[in-house]
Amino acid sequence: MPGIDECLLEVMRLPGARGASVVDWTSGLALGTIGDSPNGDHEATAAETAEVARMAAEQPAFALPPPPDGHKLPADGHERPADRPNAPDRPCSPPPAHPPSTLSTPVEDVIVTTRTGYHILRFVETAFDSSVFLHLWLDRTQGNLALARIRLGETAERLVL
Repeated sequence: MPGIDECLLEVMRLPGARGASVVDWTSGLALGTIGDSPNGDHEATAAETAEVARMAAEQPAFALPPPPDGHKLPADGHERPADRPNAPDRPCSPPPAHPPSTLSTPVEDVIVTTRTGYHILRFVETAFDSSVFLHLWLDRTQGNLALARIRLGETAERLVL
């Protein structure tokens, strides 16, 4: 399982990657950086992106919605038709990516689009307090946003802190 430096090197192999960092969003400190920084200062960029991450993670508008009709979901987080005998026939809801008890924030990532690039902030689930995210700065003309988002998510899952 790769650590911070290995994950940052992997992320920089993405087409159009200009810079990346691992940031603690509670303190705004960069735990690791690579490549360029949008404003020329990795520490200032870490502090600025941490504000955006914190704002997204703490907004009630992005909270997970309560189960319909006030009933409780099973421990695995997804309902089955038998859980709601009077409900209309419909497919079961898919299980969440992580059990509800381990989610620190319902937000997976934040994407900010500028005229020249994309900034992807991908939250990293950790065993302790999950206050870390990966920040990728991607060139808009050379990068592939969909591919970068997928790979950044895969990298975040493998990151060992």
